[in-house]
Amino acid sequence: MRVLPCLLAAVAACSADPMIWPLPASYTNGSSLIGIDGSSFTFKATTASADLTAAFARYTARTFPHRPMVTSGIATATVAVQNPAAELQLGVDESYTLSVTQSGISITAATQFGAYYAMETLSQLVIFDFDTQAYVVRNGPWTINDKPRFSHREVLIDSSRHFEPVETLKHIIESFTYAKINTMHWHLVDEQSFPYDSPTYPKLGQMGAYSNFERFSQNDVQDVVEFARQRGVRVVIEVDTPGHAASWCKGHPEICPSPSCLMPLNPATNATFDLIEGLFKDLKAATIDNHFHIGGDEVNTGCWTSTPSIQQWMTQQNYTADQAYAYFSGRVSDIVFGMNRSVTGWEELWDHFGTKLDKRTIIQQWLPGSSIAQQATAAGYQVIWSTDGVWYLDGLGVTWETMYQQEPCTGIADNLCDTLMLGGGGEMWGETVDTSDIQNTIWPRMAAIAERLWSPRTVTDLKKAAPRIAYFRCLLNRRGVGAAPVNNAQARQAPPGPGSCFDQ
Repeated sequence: MRVLPCLLAAVAACSADPMIWPLPASYTNGSSLIGIDGSSFTFKATTASADLTAAFARYTARTFPHRPMVTSGIATATVAVQNPAAELQLGVDESYTLSVTQSGISITAATQFGAYYAMETLSQLVIFDFDTQAYVVRNGPWTINDKPRFSHREVLIDSSRHFEPVETLKHIIESFTYAKINTMHWHLVDEQSFPYDSPTYPKLGQMGAYSNFERFSQNDVQDVVEFARQRGVRVVIEVDTPGHAASWCKGHPEICPSPSCLMPLNPATNATFDLIEGLFKDLKAATIDNHFHIGGDEVNTGCWTSTPSIQQWMTQQNYTADQAYAYFSGRVSDIVFGMNRSVTGWEELWDHFGTKLDKRTIIQQWLPGSSIAQQATAAGYQVIWSTDGVWYLDGLGVTWETMYQQEPCTGIADNLCDTLMLGGGGEMWGETVDTSDIQNTIWPRMAAIAERLWSPRTVTDLKKAAPRIAYFRCLLNRRGVGAAPVNNAQARQAPPGPGSCFDQ
């Protein structure tokens, strides 16, 4: 859909909906033009906090990137937050109310995180009019009552297939806030490389990283977590076990089946679980989230059955290879529960354990055509939806329209959708992305997923969404995010030729 003509006429003429992404839960507006004094605008909190003060500085710069000639209009937004020092965890209240009238701007929120989202929405309402050299809000007055449909809205970042430096991660996290994404699922290590320096087991990173320059120190992880927390973004670490672990063997060959058959990790020795426990404790010390992702997917047990010592152990335990996998995953889950954290794992955990799983376990669906989400929620388990082929961002031929049309709660009763479907996200697997192309592979398609996870279930109209996502893509570009053209047949393709950002 070409949206340039209507955007040149007037922003509001492009769509019946406001140019806000994701679309708020509810809003009312009028037809008046409200002037904003961008030269002296300030946010004022009724209850001050360091987090709010930092957010005010970020959003002042974000909302007013140009120096205006006109310096009249509303110059203050009052921000009232009930709990400005709320802990960032799954399910924290992210709701807000935003009012923009001729007499002033007010924000109310239960937590600082809701206030952040209100400021983001305001930053999308405020427009710099180049003709008048003034900041304005069109179609006022506005009253917006907003909250997310789902509490878990993630992007998976894979730092093993290609190393993603700390500065890259911070730029990505900053971009999440523009679309109200609240979780970075950090797939920290995998079979290709082990880029984390565990204080307890330093050889893992020393031997398993691609190079000495492609490693995360303990302080690096802490810095990323704190940077994200200040922006309302959770960081959930994934350490995939027992498969996808060949890189561990370079520093600790004793936990692997044999020199010629490296994974899954060896279930027959306590050394494996001692190392996992020490590693997880290191990561617990560097992070704040109450959830830990243990992976558990794509486990080929061939190395177990072909290694005599492991085969002998399985015979002694009266285990099949599948039962040995269940034993391994159970022990790893117990380690996480012992640290007072909940377990998240890929859907293979449900395949093997079913209702034997501890109810603190979250199942992440990923296989195309899977009915795991329906099965697990029906049995009372929480689920995250991120199906390959439609919400995997490494699928370069998957369009934003396809992503937008997905519904995580298909086949799930409304009451279970409301209580047990936590949300989902886009999975940015790292085989073909590094700093050079990760942003334009994530964006703008991730915006489609973001709206599905934030906005009401009834917001599904592609024709109405098309001009808004085109506008949002250009907003990302103006904010320095390398979002690719919306109409690409293949994600991250360059623009086809000269033209407006709105017409690509």
